[in-house]
Amino acid sequence: MSKQRQKGTLLETLAVLFLQARLGDDRIMRMPLSGAKDRGDVAGVRTLLGEKICIEVKNHARMDLGTWLREAEVERGNADAKVAVVVHKRHGKGQAKDQLVTMTLEDFAVLLGGERETDKQPPNPNPFRPEAIQQIINERL
Repeated sequence: MSKQRQKGTLLETLAVLFLQARLGDDRIMRMPLSGAKDRGDVAGVRTLLGEKICIEVKNHARMDLGTWLREAEVERGNADAKVAVVVHKRHGKGQAKDQLVTMTLEDFAVLLGGERETDKQPPNPNPFRPEAIQQIINERL
């Protein structure tokens, strides 16, 4: 295994262990490499509404956010996920909680419960999607 691949695997593992512990979900795991149909590096993470999140993990000396976000977006489509994010190394910081997450504003809006502009159904005029919020409340009571 190359040194770069080892760095990536280490950060992926760090991210998975952190998310498993913080979210209390042992279904969160590293994804195997799948070539052209890659579906991200971390699987099993969902939005509050239960929608898939595609997570791409990067550990490089030089940031290339535009390229990484485009890659995450392709993988979001491959994974049939609602949101794509990039977890990337914050140099000088070794703890998982200190690493950075980057996403588009569109993905941020979807993460907060909004509809993706490109979804086929007409957008809900209420950005808070009360039916989904009520469902979450009912499930937790």
